[in-house]
Amino acid sequence: MSHLDYGIFRIINHLAVSERFLNPIMIFLAEKAEYLFFVGIIFYWFYPKSENRKMVVEAMLAACIALSINGEIGHFFYRDRPFVIHHVNWLIPHAKNASFPSDHATAAFVIATAIWIWKKHAGWLWLVLASGIALSRVWTGVHYPLDVVAGMLIGAVVALAIHFLIHRFKEIERVIIRFIEFYEKIESNLLKKTQLIRKR
Repeated sequence: MSHLDYGIFRIINHLAVSERFLNPIMIFLAEKAEYLFFVGIIFYWFYPKSENRKMVVEAMLAACIALSINGEIGHFFYRDRPFVIHHVNWLIPHAKNASFPSDHATAAFVIATAIWIWKKHAGWLWLVLASGIALSRVWTGVHYPLDVVAGMLIGAVVALAIHFLIHRFKEIERVIIRFIEFYEKIESNLLKKTQLIRKR
């Protein structure tokens, strides 16, 4: 760990004392805001536009790959959480597992970037929310700045790479389209059955 990384951590984490009125917001961002991404993904999947479903498939594929990369990095470059080796302003409970890179930052940025690629205006809002999550993880004492920066970069780069590969290799794109068409047939059949049951 560099002195710069720890120094920046101390500055941000001390805001939990000097700006304590923001702590409830930061605790929410650190613990609960990730669920807003789940809600967003569900909304886009069921919003009746075919391009939304392509976007969601890309986002989920990129998220799985990005988080798998995090897991491998955590094994090879293990780093303790700040609260394990330092006296910090520790605002949320957390397991004493690998700190580097941040899964929360990665997950937030991989999905936010995937949305941004397809929907620039809405994507900026998701990126702002993802940035808030990344900041909150340092504010609440569970990550160093470098942890969340690495997570942000991994998430964004993987989302961009997956989008490029899918549109570069048409075979992958065709598989995704077939998957969506298969799902939509099942969905249509279920809706028809539901309507028939209601009419009885």
